[in-house]
Amino acid sequence: MQADPPKLRRGWTTGACATAATWGALDALWGGAFPARVQLTLPRGETPVFVLENCRYGPGWAECGVVKDAGDDPDVTHGATIIARVRAGAAGQGVRFFAGDGVGTVTKPGLPIAVGEPAINPVPRQMMTEVVAGLAARHDRPSDVEITISVPGGAGLAAKTWNPRLGIEGGLSILGTTGVVRPFSCAAWIASIHRGIDVAVAAGLPHVAGCTGATSERAVQALHSLPDHAMLDMGDFAGGLLKYLARHPVPRLTIGGGIGKMTKLAQGARDLHSRRSTVDFAALGALAREAGLPDVSSAATALDALERAGPALAGLVAHAARAQVQAMLGDAPVAVDTVVIDRAGHVLGRAP
Repeated sequence: MQADPPKLRRGWTTGACATAATWGALDALWGGAFPARVQLTLPRGETPVFVLENCRYGPGWAECGVVKDAGDDPDVTHGATIIARVRAGAAGQGVRFFAGDGVGTVTKPGLPIAVGEPAINPVPRQMMTEVVAGLAARHDRPSDVEITISVPGGAGLAAKTWNPRLGIEGGLSILGTTGVVRPFSCAAWIASIHRGIDVAVAAGLPHVAGCTGATSERAVQALHSLPDHAMLDMGDFAGGLLKYLARHPVPRLTIGGGIGKMTKLAQGARDLHSRRSTVDFAALGALAREAGLPDVSSAATALDALERAGPALAGLVAHAARAQVQAMLGDAPVAVDTVVIDRAGHVLGRAP
């Protein structure tokens, strides 16, 4: 009897870590001593405990760090130290946020944070503001506080994220809507796709592209001479991209990918990952036969089918995929073209 797979361990977002670090630093600034750990209540009721590290203070300021634990999620910021430095602000200013070393600054419109602001998202800002209000009441202090968030090494980590394309320069974003990182939940990836569309809409881009991988992305970008910020990191999440584009349209969309994932899209799949969708070879065989191509219903893979039927099959798949994309977009004013790419980056088929 096969044992159940081990349960994946969840982790905590950079926003939750920044909030815990803010609590520790502010408690020391106003109370005179750093707590060893802080327990937060997150937006959905979880109550994790965060150990504080590298706590320091100076004239009028205090800071604490929290080492991010992303659980079993392959998060690029796992193990990074999120540092919050706090100091009293001007009377009546409320809570103000600043980007320290390794935290980015927003340079393009379309994101939920204004241009020129540190890339600290709305929910983390709200969480830290609530901590300030609670501690201000406890220590009988005004809640006018400046909070600077830093992530040592964050600029290097940011190069591995979507931040450069989104117009976030200089470092990472402080993220999180629930405070919790759920392993392999895909939510962060899809959220990044949505933010990429928001930036494209705000910039008035006439043409964007979503591709299934790095090879198809390079080929499509070269084919249409698209700028980096027009390239949406679709990956397997065709549905996540198309549903959002239907509500936030861009005039033109190109979808590109290899024969396998594009065949699944052509057959109606919205999640193209191998664990969540498969090629229907009977349907692919029927498509080939109707066009007078060899029967590929007994093929082992989509690549095998392509080798049996020849490049014309890629054109059929491109047209069928385009029809599926147009159906998902509905009445949205988006012109669609699709491209099937081989492993070397060559175009095998296009529609229209």
